[in-house]
Amino acid sequence: MSNLGQFDSDFYQSNYTIDNQEQSCNDSNAHGNLYGSGNQQADVQPQPGSFVPPEMLMSPDYVGQFFQPASSSDYYSQSSYIELGINFDHIWQKTLTVLNPMKPADGSIMNETDLTGPVLFCVALGATLLLAGKVQFGCVYGMSALGCLGVYALLNLMSSSGVSYGCVASVLGYCLLPMVILSSCAVFFSLQGTFGTVSALVIIGWCSLSASKIFISALDMEGQQLLIAYPCALLYGLFALLTVF
Repeated sequence: MSNLGQFDSDFYQSNYTIDNQEQSCNDSNAHGNLYGSGNQQADVQPQPGSFVPPEMLMSPDYVGQFFQPASSSDYYSQSSYIELGINFDHIWQKTLTVLNPMKPADGSIMNETDLTGPVLFCVALGATLLLAGKVQFGCVYGMSALGCLGVYALLNLMSSSGVSYGCVASVLGYCLLPMVILSSCAVFFSLQGTFGTVSALVIIGWCSLSASKIFISALDMEGQQLLIAYPCALLYGLFALLTVF
């Protein structure tokens, strides 16, 4: 029994005291404060005057760059009149080329199927004839279609590159502008006389010269202007007869 009591006393006897327990608690708190101070230092924002690498300022959710195209005033100014397939700048340049027979024609602009100007000029010719007391809308449209068909066939025989019917109609329609001027004069005074005959001949030459100039520029037919101007003069002579008589 004495050996058993001595074993119990040796088993429960230890050097661990309450002071050691308090010291371990203090050590654990010290380690916690150390880790906490480290996290606080990581959360501290950089001062305004200090250098910070761009990588530290980048958000963790950042996945790429957003492209924002700059607005261009030229784009909107161009799309405002090209969105319907109507280029007013080309219409204005073609009109100036017709009004000035001595001005060189731009073949790249003239070789286009632009029927906006020709339709407007045909309507203007019919309207001025109507104001002069002549209802000739059917004749204007009929002669325009048949005349364009004849010139189209002739140019395809003379030119090696060929030309489309729309291009022929566009050129002949734009060159109808001087005839509109003549028909506008018929609204205010009669053209049945010497002055009217001379004016009609001048307008016919003006229209045919402008049309032949544009055709040889667009189709590279140098030296054949007179051959092209003759059938054009016959066509515009029909419109002059409608205007004068």
